[in-house]
Amino acid sequence: MRLYDYLPSANGYKVRLLLSWLDRAYELVPVDIFAGESHTEDFLRHKNPDGRIPVLEPEPGRFLAESNAILLYLAEGTPLLPQDAFERAQVHQWLFFEQNSLEPNVGTVRFWHLTGRAPLHPETFRLRMARGHEALAVLERHLKGRTFLVGGGPTVADIALYAYTHVAPEGGFDLGRYPAVAAWLARVKALPGHIGALPPYTANAHVVVAPAA
Repeated sequence: MRLYDYLPSANGYKVRLLLSWLDRAYELVPVDIFAGESHTEDFLRHKNPDGRIPVLEPEPGRFLAESNAILLYLAEGTPLLPQDAFERAQVHQWLFFEQNSLEPNVGTVRFWHLTGRAPLHPETFRLRMARGHEALAVLERHLKGRTFLVGGGPTVADIALYAYTHVAPEGGFDLGRYPAVAAWLARVKALPGHIGALPPYTANAHVVVAPAA
């Protein structure tokens, strides 16, 4: 099994965290997305026509893209994906929420902040920050009185939401405003198989602003 990934990506982090939780062996294939390695003819034709990472190759010649689709595939038949139809649908609900509300806002704010893009898009950055707080507030309301997102134990929904939420402070989000979220993050982090922090963005991810003449 191979995982094509750019290590600073929180989307890729989701898959690596799940593989660690499941104690599954895999070969990591680094992909420098800022050097165009995910937009080569071979990558677009055979691995992911959308030119994004992560991509899982569970067996030679079969490729699966989209981080949350990979989570569902790998978790099949494990306690991390409930057998009960309603609870399984709730897992899907939170995976859709993550990609629709949290990742595009919290993830983008963090990326722009860390790589020097924020000053280039001040109004969009402000709106993304506001919507990121809205997404965190949704999590806060749901997690009050709950240990994990769905049912009584961890699922891939927790992995998906953990990935970008735990690094939200790197984008300027104050998680002190969300005590239920902070407590949930600590519970997820304490589970066996935790893999630790994301590496920093590579140098070629940063915007270089020319000095004023």
